[in-house]
Amino acid sequence: MPGIIQESPFKTITVKKLHPTFAAEVSGVDFQDVSEEQFTEIVAAMAKYGVCMFRDTGMDDAAHVKFSERFGALDNIRRYLVGGRRPRYDLYELFDAGNIDGDTGAILDPDSPRSHSNRGNGLFHADSSFNPRRASFSLLRACELPPPGHGGNTDFADSRTAFDELPDDLRAELLSHDYVGAHSMAHSRKLGSPAFFADVDPTTSAPMQRHRIAQRHEPSGRMNLYVGAHLHHIEEDGREIPNSWDLVRRLNEHATQKKYTTTVPWHSPGDMVIWDNRCVLHRAGGGTFAGKYRRDMRRTTVHDDSPTAWGCNSRDVVWQGFNSQVKSKHAGAVGV
Repeated sequence: MPGIIQESPFKTITVKKLHPTFAAEVSGVDFQDVSEEQFTEIVAAMAKYGVCMFRDTGMDDAAHVKFSERFGALDNIRRYLVGGRRPRYDLYELFDAGNIDGDTGAILDPDSPRSHSNRGNGLFHADSSFNPRRASFSLLRACELPPPGHGGNTDFADSRTAFDELPDDLRAELLSHDYVGAHSMAHSRKLGSPAFFADVDPTTSAPMQRHRIAQRHEPSGRMNLYVGAHLHHIEEDGREIPNSWDLVRRLNEHATQKKYTTTVPWHSPGDMVIWDNRCVLHRAGGGTFAGKYRRDMRRTTVHDDSPTAWGCNSRDVVWQGFNSQVKSKHAGAVGV
């Protein structure tokens, strides 16, 4: 809903800003019994800051999913489970965002197909922009973390302030054209590990999904740049615009400048960060933990219910994933 930014002091939570323009650490939440008043304040904090970190929530998987459902309907991993694969967790709403092999429980080999696929997560992106119905909130919870000093934190970029501070020529171009971005998970995977996915063609691996580049963030009423690593090209009137890739790169480079970014560190299991994919970009931070230390991270993803949730996409389209096990041009839309 528009207009829910709360400017007056919060009554049930304490907010500490992590960056001059966005992101905050929120304390005072009783995750065993979040009242309607407190939940309303959490939603208001999300509208204002875009990213909120909550420490030591005490949540287990079931509580994580139940709390997430208060934000709206949840995405699930069923479309990724092909060939008889079983989910790593009992709850299909939990996405595995860690580095643990779901079959063996061992730390992923950094040269495994899934590790190569995960390199795309190290690029700034918005979750589910490659889906016909995009995501609103993502809720990421730490279950096991690498030792301090070995990385694995999460970086965020303020794509609302980035829109506010667009160069005049670029702002004029975006506001005078109805630019639509075509998004593909195969594209971000190829950007993250170009040699491994050299034979993957994002234009044929799965249908791309389309969302407008410049759009209003409903909860805050502010304009936002909806870009990121899944953005393959830009169209207008159903056709790719001239010099599309140059504009994609320019927009992504602008939105992820250092002045618009912040790193949110993980302290201990039970920490949870919530972000709004409609107004921030994020990426998995690197570090020396890869192949050495376990990093068990579990995420729920909320379906957007705003007027622009479906972008320019049909509601009847078949939702697909990306098969990191296959490197041919046919790698596409099954598995993860």
